[in-house]
Amino acid sequence: QVQLVESGGGLVQAGGSLRLSCAASRRTFSNYAMGWFRQAPGKEREFVARISWNGGRTYYADSVKGRFTISRDNSKNTVYLQMSSLQPEDTAAYYCARDPRLGGPRFQEDSYAPWGQGTTVTVSS
Repeated sequence: QVQLVESGGGLVQAGGSLRLSCAASRRTFSNYAMGWFRQAPGKEREFVARISWNGGRTYYADSVKGRFTISRDNSKNTVYLQMSSLQPEDTAAYYCARDPRLGGPRFQEDSYAPWGQGTTVTVSS
């Protein structure tokens, strides 16, 4: 079973940037699309971004489009989320997850497994 480990979260001022990383434990990582989701305190987990297996297609939630960029390096079994122009409403725990099925795109969290443990992003105003 592939394991996913997120890193890169932290505290940042509004307008700042962070880059999250998600490292996968298995080389089969490159066969699958990957997604980033987030969950703010008291809210449901929501889709943030998705990238196809080879990085050729990316998708974003409207709330982050133009500010966040998802990318991947299959040689390193890692997917990234570059976040810029961060706002307090971006404060959340961020999770990466694998879409285990071919095709798509899929944006619902129940389409993804497994999940990482999450990394917390806090944006101060």
